Amino acid sequence: MGKRIKGILFDFGETIIDFGRVDLPALFKRGTELAYEYLTARGHDLPPFKKYLRTQLRAVRWNIFKSRITRSEFNALDVIRRISDGQGLELDHEHVIELAALWYEPLRQCASVEPGVREMLQQFRRDNLTLGLISNTFVPGHVLDRHLEQEHLLELLPVRIYSCDVKRRKPDPRIFQVALETANLTPQQTIFVGDSLWADIRGANRAGLTSVLKDPLGRHQDKRIKPHHRIRSLLELPDIVLGYNDQPTKQCRPR
Repeated sequence: MGKRIKGILFDFGETIIDFGRVDLPALFKRGTELAYEYLTARGHDLPPFKKYLRTQLRAVRWNIFKSRITRSEFNALDVIRRISDGQGLELDHEHVIELAALWYEPLRQCASVEPGVREMLQQFRRDNLTLGLISNTFVPGHVLDRHLEQEHLLELLPVRIYSCDVKRRKPDPRIFQVALETANLTPQQTIFVGDSLWADIRGANRAGLTSVLKDPLGRHQDKRIKPHHRIRSLLELPDIVLGYNDQPTKQCRPR
């Protein structure tokens, strides 16, 4: 009997959510300004903004460097908490989450969802497919969940695995295994869609999933890493699923 698809897992940025070309340093500075304004409005005694920004930037850069060396993930909440404690700020958990959300807010404002994707996901759910996300991110899950809710996607993607929560990053097969166990799926039943050959496609292939590369401009080429399918738009996914599920007695060859 041929392979049947019962679930689809997506990458977050540039897959389900599109950000486009952005100036990340400028967005980080603006997010830090929002966090600074939030704290000063609540009466916290802070250093001058330039010093505050340097402290935030240095901490994030160090943790990104360390995560690449150790191949593990950090959580922005831990970074914010350490910085706040070092500055003598007494912040409860909700305030720390709000600071992380303010860091992320300028990037969120750049986001868009491809027209027709919500409707496609709704149809997948009606077809009893399990849907979810696997994202490499140090942005806390609470913050990304809030963004998905604002985009009316949260309920359509009930399985959400964020690297900052599980401390593993794609392409590590273990983060894919966490998602599969959470979704009650096997690799043979699951498609993974992402925009990165190295993290998404290599990781999905190693974990035994059917990999789909989202490559709108046809830029990604690497003879060593081959997706099972290439798409320019997420709206091509229904045809891929149909290619497996409409031929239950045949072995379907990925295109």
